[in-house]
Amino acid sequence: MRTLAIGDIHGCLVALEALLDAAGPAEDDRLITLGDYVDRGPDSRGVLDRLVALYEAGHVIPLRGNHDEMMLLSRYDLAERGMWLRFGGVQTLLSYGHTAGDDVYDLVPERHWRFLEHDLRNWYETPTHLFVHASAHPGVPLEEQDSYVLLWQRLDEPVAHVSGKVLVCGHTRQEVGLPLDLGSTVCIDTGIYEEDGWLTCLHVETGHYWQANQRGRMRQGDLAAPPWLP
Repeated sequence: MRTLAIGDIHGCLVALEALLDAAGPAEDDRLITLGDYVDRGPDSRGVLDRLVALYEAGHVIPLRGNHDEMMLLSRYDLAERGMWLRFGGVQTLLSYGHTAGDDVYDLVPERHWRFLEHDLRNWYETPTHLFVHASAHPGVPLEEQDSYVLLWQRLDEPVAHVSGKVLVCGHTRQEVGLPLDLGSTVCIDTGIYEEDGWLTCLHVETGHYWQANQRGRMRQGDLAAPPWLP
């Protein structure tokens, strides 16, 4: 069994499908998505359709990102809505056929709202690794972490968690387009929504990773040996 982690997707369905094809998750693999499924990219609706299908088939463990939280809160909270629209919500609404000025988001399927509210989790843990969207306090068990830290806090230094496990996260965009390996912490948000960005899938046990962009290009490498492989 492999553990595969996919970083921030941000509405980029083309790259997501390419990564799934390249990594080829098997029935007994553990596939973990690290959140931020919506905003900024062109097809948030398509991404959520794909993830809901994977979830209902029992093929993915989906974590919650701060953008997913913003979308959910914006449904009824006008103050939250303003912030969401400034940080990518406009592109998400367009993918459903809404405009930024719409007061009711009735074109968003109810299944998508349920996925955002009930099916996502704030963290996941294996015998060797911790998985969160953003970061974690090093001295606090995951079940006791503040949700702000898990969903919003930037990664400014390695997290040497008290459990001794390696933290795998997204959220803090790596501008060079490569995963950041800090030993105790690995960040795989590689900025897919940017013109030169990539979406990353990490094979956690080996450190091998695949990357895809929205133009259909693929590349791969290893955390311990960065040179690209064909």
